[in-house]
Amino acid sequence: MKPVQRPCMQRAGRAARPRPWLLHVLMTGLVLGGCVTVGPDFVPPEPPVSEDWSQPLTDGLDATPVELSQWWSLFEDPVLDALVEDALAHNNTLELAALAVLEARAQLGIAHGAQWPQTQAAAGDATYLSPPDSAGPIGDYWSYTLGATAAWEIDFWGRYRRAIESADGAYLASLAAQQQAQVLVTSAVVAAYTSVRTLEEQLRIAQENLRLQQRSFDIAEVLFRNGQDSELDMQQAQTLLLATEATIPELESNLRQARNALSLLLGALPGSVTERLAAGQGIPVLPDRLAVGYPADMLRRRPDLRQAEMTALALNAQVGLAEADLYPSFSLTGSIGLAAGGPGDSDFGDLFDSDALTWSVGPSFVWPFLNYGRIRNNVRVQDARLQQALVAYRDAALGAAREAEDALAAYSGFRQQAGILVRTVDSARRSNELATLRYTEGYSDYQRVLDAQQALFNQQQRLVSARGATVGAIVALYQALGGGWQEAGEQPAIAPETLEQMRDRTNWGDYLDAAAGAPETQDDDS
Repeated sequence: MKPVQRPCMQRAGRAARPRPWLLHVLMTGLVLGGCVTVGPDFVPPEPPVSEDWSQPLTDGLDATPVELSQWWSLFEDPVLDALVEDALAHNNTLELAALAVLEARAQLGIAHGAQWPQTQAAAGDATYLSPPDSAGPIGDYWSYTLGATAAWEIDFWGRYRRAIESADGAYLASLAAQQQAQVLVTSAVVAAYTSVRTLEEQLRIAQENLRLQQRSFDIAEVLFRNGQDSELDMQQAQTLLLATEATIPELESNLRQARNALSLLLGALPGSVTERLAAGQGIPVLPDRLAVGYPADMLRRRPDLRQAEMTALALNAQVGLAEADLYPSFSLTGSIGLAAGGPGDSDFGDLFDSDALTWSVGPSFVWPFLNYGRIRNNVRVQDARLQQALVAYRDAALGAAREAEDALAAYSGFRQQAGILVRTVDSARRSNELATLRYTEGYSDYQRVLDAQQALFNQQQRLVSARGATVGAIVALYQALGGGWQEAGEQPAIAPETLEQMRDRTNWGDYLDAAAGAPETQDDDS
């Protein structure tokens, strides 16, 4: 509100003391403003949870509680440990999640700031006026004003408290989303690493069988050239040899793609991890025992469930925020300023005389009672969104239980299969040795050699796939258990070069210190 011009203002001496009733209105509004908060208070949802797993834990699984923030260390693979650490520091998805936390924190600061006078402005102007001749003997003159205005909507119904509650829920949800991103990224790195090692082993086995089959083909060819064997045996040997050779380009292509996928998770260019992988120890070795805790431990740890709960908290506050529109809003508005200038007196120095002071203060209210249909439907919209979030939370909890149970079943199944395939490969290798020996000594035809070599290759590939799938089941299990995230400050979330760019561009206060891993402190701007 702009101060009125000097001819209309009261004398400073007459306006020196505010009216007692205005002070009474002010104090009453401030007291009552903290007494009422409309809308429902949030009740945390109770997730459906079982006391124990649906099937007995076997194959090295037990319900011992375990620390899961660095669960991949159970493989005792230094190369894998270094890759995960690199991904946590440089993965772009993690950096995006951390930047979303910064955004949510700034939004929370906006919500806090809205509690105080919502309109705060200082203004001034100097206006040269030239009245028309019909106004009489009034010459041109200057008019000067300088002042400030403020309007404060008292939080009588808890509108702004609900807004803070909603923003706080959104902020906590963004923190949980960042932790969930860590869960997904660490699991993806271990899975990609396992895929690379599995393909490397499959490629090694294919090349080993290729050399074995090449020797058999050479024998069959010599026997055929010397007239001691039929061309059929030679052609069959060549068919098996070429079939095995044809698997190698596909395996090499898949291996390059798996390495590229791992490079992307590390925020690096394709091919950048090839040298680092040269020092590896093959497919991660399974530990003798796996601690998985209980289902309740899983629900408490999973960040995506906390995110769903905090989202429901934010939407619950939105119901109260919408409901506050049903009631009148009360405000205090005031202005103070200086005014000078007028016909016959346009000296700028008069602006600072004692009688140039002008001020106003008073309460007001706004009540949109004719818009109740729109307001009530907005309340219903927010309530429906809240209920959707609560149902989504329940569904997420059920999905988490299923993921964990599926991973437990897959681990047990693949581990048992791998154990059987170890014996199968041993048997196939011995069969190949016997078939080759009997053929070279003339006691059996070449078909038995072909069958034995093909069976050996197939069973070796199955064993490698089962070993990789068993590790993949462990990855899925610890992802389902919510493993892989660390407390804020334990791991840099935003790249130093990104932080430097943001500091150069914008005053972030101490917000970026927490993003860089430093302890978080309260910023004055919030």
